[in-house]
Amino acid sequence: MKKNTQLATGQAAQTIDDLPQRLAAPARRALVGAGYTSLAQLSALTENELLQLHGMGPKAISQLRQALAAAGMSFADSPTN
Repeated sequence: MKKNTQLATGQAAQTIDDLPQRLAAPARRALVGAGYTSLAQLSALTENELLQLHGMGPKAISQLRQALAAAGMSFADSPTN
């Protein structure tokens, strides 16, 4: 699978590149394998739903939570959502 590394300025849809770069390979594979390629998609999920994916752990959830916050988003079960 070839990643889309191009992100046009002002483009509404985010690519896989908006996932944290330091996200471990097993976690990244789990997300892509389940069809999640953007932070916007992850913001519709709860942390518990993501933890059900093989390859996702507390460290990956923490990294994703930080990336979502930096983008002004949060997980669906977050008190700020």
